[in-house]
Amino acid sequence: MNISVVIPLLNEQESLQELHDWIAKVMLSNHLTYEIIFIDDGSTDNSWQIISKLSSKNKSVKGIRFLKNFGKSQALHAGFEKALGNVVITMDADLQDNPDEIPELYNMIINDGFDLVSGWKKKRYDSVISKNLPSKLFNWAARKTSGVKLNDFNCGLKAYKLEVVKHIDVNGEMHRYIPVLSKNAGFTKIGEKVVKHQARKYGVTKFGMNRFIHGFLDLITIWFLSRFGKRPMHLFGALGFIMFAIGFAFALYLGIDKLFLNTGGRLITQRPQFYISLATMIIGTQFFVAGFLGEIVLRNKTDKKRYLIKDELNLS
Repeated sequence: MNISVVIPLLNEQESLQELHDWIAKVMLSNHLTYEIIFIDDGSTDNSWQIISKLSSKNKSVKGIRFLKNFGKSQALHAGFEKALGNVVITMDADLQDNPDEIPELYNMIINDGFDLVSGWKKKRYDSVISKNLPSKLFNWAARKTSGVKLNDFNCGLKAYKLEVVKHIDVNGEMHRYIPVLSKNAGFTKIGEKVVKHQARKYGVTKFGMNRFIHGFLDLITIWFLSRFGKRPMHLFGALGFIMFAIGFAFALYLGIDKLFLNTGGRLITQRPQFYISLATMIIGTQFFVAGFLGEIVLRNKTDKKRYLIKDELNLS
């Protein structure tokens, strides 16, 4: 099979038939074999019923239905687990991503040898204040922090080699950082393609300004995990050593001053250096303990499902 198209969705009943027909037309005209995997992330409208009808008419359409809304990252993870195509395309279900871009994305993976190609919505139809400016700031911070030189981390239209999606773990709200996860896993040939962005035709956006706040918090998380996720003691141990060394230096100074210099004639407990020493040594010890606990958790963690599937269509 050439392509798996993975589409997470939430309450997109108006656009699903049109999106399916558009994708099928593109695949047919380019002689590409394909599957479309719709992941219904807890929709409360008729999205699942429409997916069921599409799957009964077209066996290339497959569906996964979550028991409730678990989030886009979990939906992508479920789709990646089921994908079989040599190239995996992700796109949103709201018709803002253009299926006509799929053949060129596919060729960039197959012919140009990219591990991942990310879309760049250079010209957008979103609100400048509520989306464009925060998105530019977010993308700048993501580039500087991760070292991945992409202009649009948030674009849902991306293409991957199959082995990439099988070797990365997308969880929490990390779908924004799949290129960073891929780089950290060793898939470093990452490309970018300017893609056509379309104005939303149906419904309303499911994301508000809080997604950018969450995005920046997730950026800090992924920076920490990429640097210290497999060796937490390297961070906490270093911080603990620095803090303990500062406290010990103050304690040593107080001891020498009391025993040999006896300046000021005050009790040690009346001097501010005593409390600085005590606090920093306690904090240093706590950092060491945090590092040890992190190492223990890392060595004893077990994988746990982060979502529950209610129904599946055309999936073995």
